[in-house]
Amino acid sequence: MTSWIAPTRQAWHAVAELVLAGPQLRRSETIRLRVVPGGFATVADPTLRVVGGSLSFASPDSGDVNVPIDGRTCHDLAEAAGVEAGAPGIYHDGTGADPADPLRLDPRALDALVEAFTRGDAALRAFAPSSTPVLWPEHFDVSVTIDEVNYGVSPGDSYLDEPYAYVGPFQARTGPFWNAPFGSTRPLSELSDVDSVVAFFAEGSRS
Repeated sequence: MTSWIAPTRQAWHAVAELVLAGPQLRRSETIRLRVVPGGFATVADPTLRVVGGSLSFASPDSGDVNVPIDGRTCHDLAEAAGVEAGAPGIYHDGTGADPADPLRLDPRALDALVEAFTRGDAALRAFAPSSTPVLWPEHFDVSVTIDEVNYGVSPGDSYLDEPYAYVGPFQARTGPFWNAPFGSTRPLSELSDVDSVVAFFAEGSRS
């Protein structure tokens, strides 16, 4: 069963992939995105960000522009921002979203996604202060990699349809901590704050 958060998550993911990461790869040769207050943004040209329910960018004619996402398509958003909609095309997974499909956002789901990314980014910076968290457009998770172990937070996906923290070692490990095919997961609903997410990462580093 699809969760109440999934349609909004899929819409946000489509914008991240088709409007931000794809155009950024073609212009600046990177797909990396970053978490920002209220949403996420590119790390290089074109300078675009999604904050809540809007795509934001600077226009030489109009100054700062905020385009509402709900009801528009990725084609509409890209045209407004002066870029061409399209996925990066360098990986096999991703949204599979059609840039002509209308996007729908639910305010309550947006709040949950913002909270998940905000908490995840803060926990990663506290856990690994020398690393810079990356929001990857392929799986739409924010993560760092340390000593061949991925630490991150996902807003939910086909494996677990709610926001969760994860530890994913390159080589499979055994033991009670490792409860997922790719490592270990813990729903954010069971991790009450940033410190508890950091503690989960720390436990994974020791297990």
